[in-house]
Amino acid sequence: MHSYLIFGEMLYLRWPKKKKENVFSNGDGYTTSQRQRGCRDHHYSSSKLGKLADCLKLEHQFLRVPFEHYKKTIRANHRAVEKEVSAVISGVSDAADSDLSRDDAVNQLNSLVSRLQGLKRKLEEGSRTEHLQAQKCRARLDHLDSAEVDNLSEWNSIRLKRILVDYMLRMSYYDTALKLAQSSNIEDLVDVDVFEAKKVIDALQKKEVGPALTWCADNKSKLKKSKSKFEFQLRLQEFIELVRAENNMQAISYARKYLAPWGATHMKELQRVMATLAFRSNTECATYKVLFEAKQWDYLVDQFKQEFCRLYGMTLEPLLNIYLQAGLSALKTPFCYEDDCTKEDPLSQEGFRKLAQPLPYSKQHHSKLVCYISKELMDTENPPLVLPNGYVYSTKALEDMAKQNHGKITCPRTGLVCDYTDVVKAFIS
Repeated sequence: MHSYLIFGEMLYLRWPKKKKENVFSNGDGYTTSQRQRGCRDHHYSSSKLGKLADCLKLEHQFLRVPFEHYKKTIRANHRAVEKEVSAVISGVSDAADSDLSRDDAVNQLNSLVSRLQGLKRKLEEGSRTEHLQAQKCRARLDHLDSAEVDNLSEWNSIRLKRILVDYMLRMSYYDTALKLAQSSNIEDLVDVDVFEAKKVIDALQKKEVGPALTWCADNKSKLKKSKSKFEFQLRLQEFIELVRAENNMQAISYARKYLAPWGATHMKELQRVMATLAFRSNTECATYKVLFEAKQWDYLVDQFKQEFCRLYGMTLEPLLNIYLQAGLSALKTPFCYEDDCTKEDPLSQEGFRKLAQPLPYSKQHHSKLVCYISKELMDTENPPLVLPNGYVYSTKALEDMAKQNHGKITCPRTGLVCDYTDVVKAFIS
């Protein structure tokens, strides 16, 4: 049988050399070919372990998020204990120092006891919450520990579902994300409960800043440490809404109380916003008109999502985008953006092109052929075969087709029918 050597898109005729298999043994009971197959199996297993190790490197968020949530709950419980115990001790001290009647002293002590009982109930609830969060951390550690070569397919399937749930939560598809997590039995492996952010986002979409300001107050120390100006942006928007409603005196009072403290660090933005008192909401001046546009609320939603992700150590981009971009970076070539780009190329679709836009082009030093039929890579283990009409397909795909059709091959693109013996082998350079 003749063979071809492929350089780029050129086919050159070459006579194949017949390869002899070394069947001699070195005394260990195995032939050379058997030892080579064993080495290939070992290499395959090692490569899968390498891929698994790479996967685990990307699981920082998987462990960081529940741990941060766990720490936050512990701190909240600790603050509650300090506050209530301090108040009770102070109350007892006041009762001891003051000249109260017996009945008044008993009433005051009873109120302190009631306060301690309330603290006990809070701590019991907090303890249950801590236990659930610790259980979630344990479940995630066990899940990562269960990743082995033997169950890699199942482990990757769960990982894909986790990535999809993460994407749905970030895109505000909360109900769908919850149903997928429940149906896949992976509630402990996803962060649905952390996304109490839903109520904040819903409120911002309804043009209400109250829940967002409460969230800022709950996380004030961390936001201050990261030099976040999200609370400032919320205050600005509240001021704008007062100006829109023509409550100018109330807007001025609001600015003195809530905006003035930000003057040292955000004076230019404050001056711009304060000027809206003179221009009003119906202004045509572009500098101030944009402040009254509805998209300012969309900006606040995006800003909150970024702050929320940063607070919990989550990636700013959805994990799905990150993994897709990693794959697209290996596929992106100038040809992908041509009009005649093959439809099998993911980058022929506008959505993938947009996702790959900021990525560099892939460096391809060697030709790579993918079988049109099986979508598998054609290499030395699965060499390309050339039909009489010049189209190239993989050996495995054509062998399977020939077995099912009594040695006949049908070109899926032109309909040409030929015998399997008519195809010639090609070599990739």
